[in-house]
Amino acid sequence: MSYEHFYGLKEQAFSNAPDSRFYYESSQHAEAMIRLFHSVDTMKGLTVMIGDIGTGKTLLARKALEKFESDPQYEAALLVMVHSEISAEWMLKRIAQQLGVENIGESAAQIIPQLYDRLMKIYEEGRKAVVLIDEANMLQKREIFEEFRGLLNLEVPGRKLISIVLLGLPELEKYLALDQALLQRVAVKFFIKTLTRETTEQYIKHRLAVAGCEKEVFTNDAYQEIFDYTKGIPRLINTICDNAMLEGFLLKKEQITGEVIEQVVKDLGLKK
Repeated sequence: MSYEHFYGLKEQAFSNAPDSRFYYESSQHAEAMIRLFHSVDTMKGLTVMIGDIGTGKTLLARKALEKFESDPQYEAALLVMVHSEISAEWMLKRIAQQLGVENIGESAAQIIPQLYDRLMKIYEEGRKAVVLIDEANMLQKREIFEEFRGLLNLEVPGRKLISIVLLGLPELEKYLALDQALLQRVAVKFFIKTLTRETTEQYIKHRLAVAGCEKEVFTNDAYQEIFDYTKGIPRLINTICDNAMLEGFLLKKEQITGEVIEQVVKDLGLKK
């Protein structure tokens, strides 16, 4: 028997792998989504979303992509940066590929006109092009930001032809400063905040419900301990809850108490 079966779950509720089914729209994340869509709908150009490790940027980006893809007025793409050794040409090629450019050129001088033609077609169809770039703090070369500036210069009267949304850790601001002209083009910037004590509890209950759980698994003091140790960071919440459910299963506890959470965080080496 697994802990999922013991607690009546159909699947794991607290995996840290991004899965938009488990997206919980806290007031903080709802505000971020509203700001993001406002920027894209008005085609302001460059949006920057910043958050500390584990605050839910990636899940929010995937949820935003789902919303864009479900609405025919958008032509949307999501790129995830996995390392910092990325060239400007590679970035332009990926953006062009994701937006449907065919026979993509090799150099920026070839790709930019191709992107312009594609963006004009999207515009003439009455649609909006948006590119979300997650882990944008991996972009650490000035030439990449210079190419972003070039893309944002592609416009028609009253609006840009492309919206670029950068999501990353706080150091993203430092790298953006490599190109002051681009920094001045940031139309919307906002910070993803951590969850409150109340929304931490709601977040946990939401994920359990999505996983099929109909029981009250955690006690009130357990929720308090989880918040005290995580400070409302979703990734840490997931880690503690997953380990706590395994611990509770091994102890054959129908409910997970604050005492169980204390043992789990001790094993994980976390401190308040």
